[in-house]
Amino acid sequence: MIEASIMIPVIALVGRPNVGKSTLFNRLTHTRDALVADFPGLTRDRIYGQTTLDGHKFIIIDTGGIDDIQNGIETHIFNQSLMAIAEANLVLFIVDSRDGLMPADNIIANHLRIRDKITVLVANKIDGMDPDVAISSFYSLGFNQVYPISSSHGRGISEMIEGALIPLFNIPNPESLVTEKEDNTAYWPYARDDKIEELVKRRDHYSSIKDGSIKIVIVGRPNVGKSTLTNCILEEERVVVYNTPGTTRDSIYIPMIRNDQKYILIDTAGVRKRGKVINTLEKFSIIKTMQAIEYSNVTLLVIDAYEGVSDQDLSLLRFILNSGRALVIIVNKWDGLSKSIKNNVKDMLDLRLGFVDFARIHFISALYDRSLGNIFQSIQEAYKAATQRMSTALLTRILSMAQKNHQPAFVRGRRAKLKYAHAGGYNPPIIIIHGNQVEHLTSSYKRYLTNYFRHSLQVMGTPISLQFKKSNNPYLRKT
Repeated sequence: MIEASIMIPVIALVGRPNVGKSTLFNRLTHTRDALVADFPGLTRDRIYGQTTLDGHKFIIIDTGGIDDIQNGIETHIFNQSLMAIAEANLVLFIVDSRDGLMPADNIIANHLRIRDKITVLVANKIDGMDPDVAISSFYSLGFNQVYPISSSHGRGISEMIEGALIPLFNIPNPESLVTEKEDNTAYWPYARDDKIEELVKRRDHYSSIKDGSIKIVIVGRPNVGKSTLTNCILEEERVVVYNTPGTTRDSIYIPMIRNDQKYILIDTAGVRKRGKVINTLEKFSIIKTMQAIEYSNVTLLVIDAYEGVSDQDLSLLRFILNSGRALVIIVNKWDGLSKSIKNNVKDMLDLRLGFVDFARIHFISALYDRSLGNIFQSIQEAYKAATQRMSTALLTRILSMAQKNHQPAFVRGRRAKLKYAHAGGYNPPIIIIHGNQVEHLTSSYKRYLTNYFRHSLQVMGTPISLQFKKSNNPYLRKT
């Protein structure tokens, strides 16, 4: 059993070339729906993705194929896969059922045993084969169980997940899940006397945010000023409780207090002590960034004003949004730019970051600027928006007014009727909308509803997730 930690678990796919690792990677990560990025600067053929299996989040690493024994398999393992194996909590060792047991499979198995890494053996490409026959030769590798699958057709994937992956991780259900009962979600469709403004003012009555530290992670490309910003924050604070290494892979977690509010500053650049940054640690692994984002409440994305918004920034931003984290954007190195260049940079930000118009943008010079009050105001604003609890009365009233203002379009002669809404979670806020014909709602109307809820609730700094559920017909006879 792998004990659950605050960090999202990591699974590495390892095996010879062409055994189906990438196909399994795409199957597990649902590539069309989830973020899958080949991050610049990493070893070629190492791809990172995020997925949710049985309600729990995982990071999946697709490694390069390990083969070519004559040139030294140890070199290939270190160059392509050892980093992934070291970062992983669990290794899926993929073999090819059609090829049968190959010499390279034995060598890979020996290396995994030497490194004492929890490993699950998966026999791929069982299409058209008897599963028992397909896996029989692989028991000689010394693993207790072999899972037969077809990654291209999905055969055996569910059995592998339920039998091999989920039981190994002692992961509690996400505490962000809010049930209708917990949120006092009685359906009040006729609360016409309550205005939205009054309900918004009363929403603190329904709030049950846990009293604790706001976890802030600072992320960005190398040399954008993450370390300088971290030092600037630490030198600004009146109280720094202590510096301590993080629980996983040397990320640094720095508890601190500012204006009586507790924070945990997560430095992904490797700050070891106040005012002193080890630059060589700034280029840490993508895994650490992904895990730190998942653990955080608010993410500070630092962008270099001189270089603008790069594709790598956008990849990182997409991961932040996919994780549902509150966001504050920091444009660093603002000093020294002429007025015309600053205007050009702002125009570029409007163009490339228009899809995150809910995030506050701060223009700073971390090397010289000690005025961080506005940034912390945005952090608190984003955290409050991401973790607030809202009543069904408030959400249903907003939904009703949104429909009165702009009704859904007719589809096949029928119009979707949205009945009520309730909270489904927080960090990010999840709003579940029940109604008829919800499957026919257009993407443009869903965007309209998202924006309507955002403006009505005065939500700033966090994405909002709308989920639609079809209401059951109470008059439909049960068979």
